[in-house]
Amino acid sequence: MKTTSFVRSLPAFALAGAAALVLALPAPAAAPPAASTLDNLQAAYDGESNASAKYAAFAKKADEEGYGQVASLFRAAARAEQIHAANHAAVIKKLGGVPKNDVKAPEVKTTKENLQAAIAGESYERDKMYPEFLAKAKKDTNRDAIETFNFAKAAEAEHAKLYSESLAKLDSLKGTKAVTYYVCTVCGFTTTKLDFQKCPVCFNPKDKYTKVG
Repeated sequence: MKTTSFVRSLPAFALAGAAALVLALPAPAAAPPAASTLDNLQAAYDGESNASAKYAAFAKKADEEGYGQVASLFRAAARAEQIHAANHAAVIKKLGGVPKNDVKAPEVKTTKENLQAAIAGESYERDKMYPEFLAKAKKDTNRDAIETFNFAKAAEAEHAKLYSESLAKLDSLKGTKAVTYYVCTVCGFTTTKLDFQKCPVCFNPKDKYTKVG
């Protein structure tokens, strides 16, 4: 015996209503386009520009609170972020883009809170942002982007370490004076002493380092 399907047995008005309901449903949202290496460079340029301004403001606050050594570290990191931003900008221009940033007034709290915020920011860049940007740049075989992202990633890892060390002994740093840090003008790596002949990150001679205090 031949059977009739459930759909065919529905009244005509029910079929029409179901069709109208399907047509009324919104179309699935299109997936946003994946960020390009140029997009990532722009994001990194903006981020480093803001980080430089933020650390300069943190340095001023540390001076006001009597943490001279911490202020020196923030100033050194601010200089390093300027170098990263300049490196990113150079690659953006090489790709035909125009470097763009939106530097906002930083939120400044106590030196302890500022160190905590700095550690969070540097850790994010070290563990998530730059690894993702590097993966895309490698997929695109963009050597210039790979280099500038690698330089920044290595420096941010060292910044996170230096900030964490300062936070751990913050009480003992009260009343300290400014100290000298050394920043590589090529890659932005930051250190407390030049006990090497070549930069451990970019391998340029140590005379490429500048003093910041």
